Amino acid sequence: MTADLYFGLDVGGTKIELAACDATLAVVHRQRIATSAADFDDFVAQVAALVRAAELQLGGAATAIGLGMPGIVDAASGCQLSSNVPALNGRRVAPALEAALGRPVHMGNDCQCFALSEAQGGAADGLPSMFGAILGTGAGGGYCVGGRLVAGYNGLAGEWGHWPVPAALLLHHDLPLLDCPCGLRGCLERYVSGTGLATLYRLRSTAPEAASDAAAVHALAAQGDEAAAEALAIHLELLAQGLAGLVLALDPHAIVLGGGLSKLQRLYDELPAAMARHLFRGVRVPPILPPRFGDAGGARGAALLARQRSAG
Repeated sequence: MTADLYFGLDVGGTKIELAACDATLAVVHRQRIATSAADFDDFVAQVAALVRAAELQLGGAATAIGLGMPGIVDAASGCQLSSNVPALNGRRVAPALEAALGRPVHMGNDCQCFALSEAQGGAADGLPSMFGAILGTGAGGGYCVGGRLVAGYNGLAGEWGHWPVPAALLLHHDLPLLDCPCGLRGCLERYVSGTGLATLYRLRSTAPEAASDAAAVHALAAQGDEAAAEALAIHLELLAQGLAGLVLALDPHAIVLGGGLSKLQRLYDELPAAMARHLFRGVRVPPILPPRFGDAGGARGAALLARQRSAG
């Protein structure tokens, strides 16, 4: 097997995926297992076993290992915060894995890893800059310049889902100021994520139990449900406003969508015009692109992150 192997692990609430990339950034091995969410020691042992099994199968040790995690690392304590894996909250994940594996582990936010994967060999390959915007259970993202991730002072660059929705839009659509698990109120994530779309439907419908997720809202709209159609229209405007803010703040050469909502063709058809309504004259909307790697992007991006950081 090739001498250069870069392992990336994408940790989620229900699964851990390992992707091994060779020197050309091609994925040569993938494996997915269920997450042990209840016990921290079990999680560490599980990840270590996954890495060792992949190395045994590939016939060589990983040159570098990257880990994509939900949430952020507290700069003062090194503890994981806001993770959707309960056993990891408040724990120092990277040092525990480094001790178990006997080598460095390069950790990053899972959404940032998605962006990095799409910046290198993905939908935005070769562009001077790009933003990867995740629209799934939550809303997050990552910003890359020259194919390299820009993490920022706190390591949370790209957390656009925790920008506030403008009060004018909330009032215009008669929407409540929703609490966010991050501790803030009125975060975009609560309205524009897949979960947020289902929330918008429940706020508008007399039968809120009819749609438990974004796919159900779209199905109801296709059947002529007026509340579902209204929820989709509100969702489009709030999402367009949030992405227009990204254009004004970062001016990326492309925005690549990720997460479950990235599979909806209507977003690519309707977002450019909707975003333009929130930008001043002369500002061009960058291309809005679907992801090239889909749900494999997070693990591949973690491998690329490990390669970049291990190379200095």
